Amino acid sequence: MAKAVAVTWQSRHSLHARKFPRSNHAMRSQLKLVKRVAKMLRRHEQGLRNHSVHRITNSCAEGFNSAIQLINASARGFRNFTNYRARILFHCGQLEMGLG
Repeated sequence: MAKAVAVTWQSRHSLHARKFPRSNHAMRSQLKLVKRVAKMLRRHEQGLRNHSVHRITNSCAEGFNSAIQLINASARGFRNFTNYRARILFHCGQLEMGLG
């Protein structure tokens, strides 16, 4: 099963993505961890297929979310949404200062 998943993961061809390994051998295993991994792969099968074809992740969005949560924690609240938005834009590099 591991080898089949590795081939699918490394390939950028949609044919390999369509043939995503469906191993019933893992579900017949006596090891609970193997069954758990097999169930997790089944739950995320569509996302894994999409990644093997498109190679797109949401890491950029996760980075922005992390920055926003850091701003939120350090501020301990804002008086209004405008100030909150301005601070987010400033720290993420999208705020025009209007100097000039």
